[in-house]
Amino acid sequence: MERRNFIKSSALFGTAASLTSKLSGNDIGNVDPYAFKLKYAPHLGMFKDSAGSDPIDQLNFMADMGFRAFEDNGMKGREVSLQEKMAKTMQDRGMQMGVFVAHEISWKEPNLTNGDEALREKFLKEIGESVEVAKRVNAKWMTVVPGHVDLRLKMGFQTAHVMESLRRACDILEPHGLVMVLEPLNFYNHPGLFLSEVPQAYSLCRAVDSPSCKILFDIYHQQITEGNLIPNIDAAWSEIGYFQIGDNPGRKEPTTGEINYKNVFKHIHDKGYMGILGMEHGNANPEKAGEEMLIKAYQEVDSF
Repeated sequence: MERRNFIKSSALFGTAASLTSKLSGNDIGNVDPYAFKLKYAPHLGMFKDSAGSDPIDQLNFMADMGFRAFEDNGMKGREVSLQEKMAKTMQDRGMQMGVFVAHEISWKEPNLTNGDEALREKFLKEIGESVEVAKRVNAKWMTVVPGHVDLRLKMGFQTAHVMESLRRACDILEPHGLVMVLEPLNFYNHPGLFLSEVPQAYSLCRAVDSPSCKILFDIYHQQITEGNLIPNIDAAWSEIGYFQIGDNPGRKEPTTGEINYKNVFKHIHDKGYMGILGMEHGNANPEKAGEEMLIKAYQEVDSF
């Protein structure tokens, strides 16, 4: 496997001297820093055995290993002081902030689907609050899940209700250049949710017709729901704003399941994708050894 030292890129990773000092405290055995072609984004806890429990130490460890992005579903719920420290660390280390969850998601009850104006206003209030979080942590994208289906309403009515909520959310986000990414979730892990397929999300984005409404293409979810990954990526390309990763079965790192991630990543790279791919999965193996295996797996699938 090719190994390339990412410290040669001073624009992204700082000077070799400062990097060497950081690496000395975060030794992970035989894993070398690597210049990834794509912006894979780990999350907190993924490297806790190697970096410790402190979020800042974990961010520094991610940067030491060559990761150029970070995502945090729970960022909105963190203390403002911690958000600011994390933002500064990411800026200092040349890391880009990925998604955080923008609103309270209803997993069992109708939310944006039933047209309830009080629930819509609650959603829009939370979107407004998320604007402030995004500014604080230098984020561009935030995740939106419309919620559960309403079994008492025909799908056409539900779709119209969701569209109206999304259009009004775009009115809040557009002036700030921010983007909500709609995440279709698979039927097996999340039964009963309104949004489950990429073509459905594509239709919503085309109808809403705003640069602030795009698709979060979670490769794990879509392998379960639809498969046919590369053709579906191509078909929805104009509306995809963000990717997330997980192999199937198991929702662990690439190379642990059935998805040929090297081919998928090469395709995304060759199409000129400059955004983030969130590592929204668990570690296949525990402790430092498992974290080392995870990093090597990403180096392998990125070596196209």
